[in-house]
Amino acid sequence: MGGVARRPVALVAGIVLILEAIGIALINWFLGLAVDRQQMSLADLDPDAMAVGSWVAGGVFGLYLLFCGVVLLRCGLRDRAPGRFSRIVLITCAVVHGLLGAFTVGLVGWTAFIFMMLVLALIVLSLVVYEPVHEPRVEDARRDGGGGAPEPPGAGPDKGANGGPVTA
Repeated sequence: MGGVARRPVALVAGIVLILEAIGIALINWFLGLAVDRQQMSLADLDPDAMAVGSWVAGGVFGLYLLFCGVVLLRCGLRDRAPGRFSRIVLITCAVVHGLLGAFTVGLVGWTAFIFMMLVLALIVLSLVVYEPVHEPRVEDARRDGGGGAPEPPGAGPDKGANGGPVTA
C-alpha cells in the first residue's frame, strides 16, 4: 500500500478515534450519573467516590483516545509519519484496542468485537504505511557512501599531503 491510501487510512482512523473518545467519555459520564443518582455501592465503596472515579476514568481515557485521534488526523493532513512519542502512544492504543476487543466478545458481543478489531486494523495500518522518521547518523552515511560531513583535504589514511592517493 503506497502513498495513495495512507492519507485516507490515517484520516479515517483519526476520525474514528475522536468519535470513540467522545463515546467513551459520554458512557462514563452516564455511568457516573447512574451510580450517583441511584446511590449504588460495590463492596461498601462510597457511591460518590465511584461516580467521581467513573467521570475521571472516562475523562482520562477519552483524552487519551482524543490525543491518538488528533495525531492520526495530523498525520493524514500533513502526510507525514508521527514522531517517536506519538508513535509509541499509537502502539499502546493499538494494544489497548486488541485487549478491549478480546474482552468485548464475552461482555458485549461480536458486533463490538468487530468494531474494536476494525479500529485496531486502522491504527496498525496507519503505523505500517508511515515509516518511522529517523535522522541518518554519521556512521550510516559513511557506510552508505555519502551524505555525511565531507572530509577535509589530506585527511584519511590513504590520502597524501595534497589530497591525492598515496603512491609508494
